[in-house]
Amino acid sequence: MSRGGQKPPSQRQKRVAEEVRHALALVLERGDLRDPVLATTPVTITEVRISPDLHNATSFITPLGGGDVRPVLDALKRARFHLRHELAGRIQMRHVPNLFFEPDTTFDTFQRIDQLLHDPKVLRDLHPEGPPPAYDDAFEDEPEEDGEGDGEQDDGGQEDRNGA
Repeated sequence: MSRGGQKPPSQRQKRVAEEVRHALALVLERGDLRDPVLATTPVTITEVRISPDLHNATSFITPLGGGDVRPVLDALKRARFHLRHELAGRIQMRHVPNLFFEPDTTFDTFQRIDQLLHDPKVLRDLHPEGPPPAYDDAFEDEPEEDGEGDGEQDDGGQEDRNGA
């Protein structure tokens, strides 16, 4: 993704980033890291962004089940050389990228935006005529199927053309 006027990632960057993300996920899933935090906390790698020269990879992570991301980030930073060594055996590249880890704040941002959109003051500004109906209320006016019938198609009272 582009930030601050940067060019969007090339197709090669995207492909390498996805390969790094997949390989890192496999290493973390195996759970053979000696760090107790990484051994007990499942981690999701949501995205990897790689520099245009393919020498640096920033992995955005979030611990499964929520919780504090700081200890996980610290543990990953301590294990980054081991992780890089593991990547070298899994990906076919001349130069294995240097690994950097950042917390993924996408979900937090989503929650904040959702909270703001449901704030009474914002709802009043968005819908001056009154609050919109809830999603469940939107379907109350639709007629329900009566459930009558025996599952056979109605042929309008016509008999089978063969006289049956």
